[in-house]
Amino acid sequence: MEITDGKIFKIALITTLIGLVGMIIFAGDISPKEALVKDIDRGMIDEDVTINGVIESVKKSSTGKSYFMTLNDGTGRITIMIFESTIAEFQEAGIDLKSFENNKVKVVGTVTEFKSTMEIILPNSNSIKIEN
Repeated sequence: MEITDGKIFKIALITTLIGLVGMIIFAGDISPKEALVKDIDRGMIDEDVTINGVIESVKKSSTGKSYFMTLNDGTGRITIMIFESTIAEFQEAGIDLKSFENNKVKVVGTVTEFKSTMEIILPNSNSIKIEN
C-alpha cells in the first residue's frame, strides 16, 4: 500500500473533524473546579475556581478605582478583588456592588496572591451571582 499525499490529506482531514466534533461536544462540561476557601493555596495561583459563600463586606479601595469584597464560605474568608474595568461592567448593567453584601453568592474567579494573602480576582460582571 502506497502512501500518497491524497491519503495523508484525507487522514488529516478526518482526524481534524473528529477533534472538532469532540471539542464541541465536551465544551459545555468544562468549568472551573469548586473550591473551599480553606483549600486555596499558592499551588492554585492563576487557576479559575468556583466558590459559594456569603459576601460579608463590600469596600471601595483608597484610590476609588477598585473594590474589595470579603467572602465567607464557612471554612474561611477570602478577598474578592474587582478592578476598574469590571466595575464599569457592573455600572453599565445598573448593578450596585453593595447589593451583594449579606447575600449568598456563587463566585467564579482567578486565584492570585497579594502581599502573601490569597485573593480571587473577579474577571467580569457575570462572574458573581446571588443564589437563593
